[in-house]
Amino acid sequence: MKKKHFWLVGILTIIVFISFPIIHILKTKWNETDHKTEIPVGYTNDASQLNLTKVDTTIQVPNDKIEIQKQLRSILKYAKENNLKISIAGAQHSMGGHTIYPDGIVLNMLSYKQMKLNPDTNILTIGSGALWEDAIKYLDKYGKSIAVMQAFSSFSVGGSISVNGHGWQKDSPPISSSVVSFTLMNDKGEIINCSRTENKELFKLVIGGYGLFGIILDVKLKVVDNAALQYKYVRLNAENYVTNYKKFVSNNPNVGLVFGRLRISDKLFLEEASLNFFEKVNGKPLLLPQQDQKEETKRLVFRSTVNSEYGKRLRWDLETGMDKVSRNTVFTRNELLNDHVSLIENRESNSTDILQEYFIPEKNFTQFIKDMKPILRKSEIDLLNITIRGVKKDDDSYMNYARESVFGFVLLFNQKKTPQQENEMRNLTNRLVDITIKNQGTFYLPYRLHIDREKMRKVYTQADTFFALKKKYDPKEIFNNKFYQHYK
Repeated sequence: MKKKHFWLVGILTIIVFISFPIIHILKTKWNETDHKTEIPVGYTNDASQLNLTKVDTTIQVPNDKIEIQKQLRSILKYAKENNLKISIAGAQHSMGGHTIYPDGIVLNMLSYKQMKLNPDTNILTIGSGALWEDAIKYLDKYGKSIAVMQAFSSFSVGGSISVNGHGWQKDSPPISSSVVSFTLMNDKGEIINCSRTENKELFKLVIGGYGLFGIILDVKLKVVDNAALQYKYVRLNAENYVTNYKKFVSNNPNVGLVFGRLRISDKLFLEEASLNFFEKVNGKPLLLPQQDQKEETKRLVFRSTVNSEYGKRLRWDLETGMDKVSRNTVFTRNELLNDHVSLIENRESNSTDILQEYFIPEKNFTQFIKDMKPILRKSEIDLLNITIRGVKKDDDSYMNYARESVFGFVLLFNQKKTPQQENEMRNLTNRLVDITIKNQGTFYLPYRLHIDREKMRKVYTQADTFFALKKKYDPKEIFNNKFYQHYK
């Protein structure tokens, strides 16, 4: 009997061990409201869900090149006659009102998405309203791929250029490096071609210029081959990250894509890291596969970490376990780039997910983590993720955040939609910016406007000149938004 009892207890223990993670993830699904907050007619918002603002009107632009120019000139005329401001929107993934001006006109550019590839020059001409996923699917048929883009494909081309996003392409500068030229409609309704040789000052100002200098229309982008990439993975101590990055990534010419992650559970908080990279291999990439049916499971595993130490440990263990299983799996470059932001979608109406990014020189990488650890531990805001990306020096944008080669720390938080949590987030952000300044780094500008003008200028010493040039090119400040009003 004792032997049978022993085996019964053992079997029950195994069942509980296996089933508890499943129950935890299913509980996450059960507790979701799946309630989408509808934006009232006459209002707009952005990805923060904290910027609900009344506007004069939202205008969907046409896809035709001639029609859009006629429409935009008419809108500019109407705005001037009625003393209205114009903000420019795409997928609206910025979080600080960069696409919004109170009682202003919102130009929704998403419909303007025609594209054409020149296979001889490897240059894609694309409408600024196109999403990166549109470009990826188009280029896939030609065996080509986007040169530089962010981790998710659900952002717009114009929006990414306006924030000068950075990606996870190995040792690459931000998106600015892949922009050959673009056409811009200015405040007078004129079409201006901007490049490194033509209207050079505007070229630098518009890239990372947050829609303040005009309306980006057609963009010429460099494209690359859609390579076959084999997945590699290293688990390591966070303090050894830079050394291993150089060993496995910088010194390996075959690496195409790379990102790192820091462990965020209380157990070993910010002490462990993973380095995930993809090496080029021989073989012809296949066309993009159909939508992965496992995406909802991945999303639920991610969402199960919200306010849950068990969920955070479970996600780390599942991901590192899957990393071992997936090692040496071959993907296409386009397949890897075509991840949608829905993979981490928050379906709770009482909270929102907020991003922050800090760019730290290599020499201060470990010290920044040490300085960050007590700040994050003490905060009441729930930390969901920290991704690390290497970003090379940016020589193209005026408001550049990568003035030397840096490591970008991308932090994702879950914040309740309450005044208390908003105030706590403001305090947290300022503490993180303070240690960023201490470590000779910079912070990214597309997020919540919790930094004051003076502190922002400690990091962006060129800000006053930038805003003066804004007045030079747009003296009546027709192109306007909350970001400009906050920092100018």
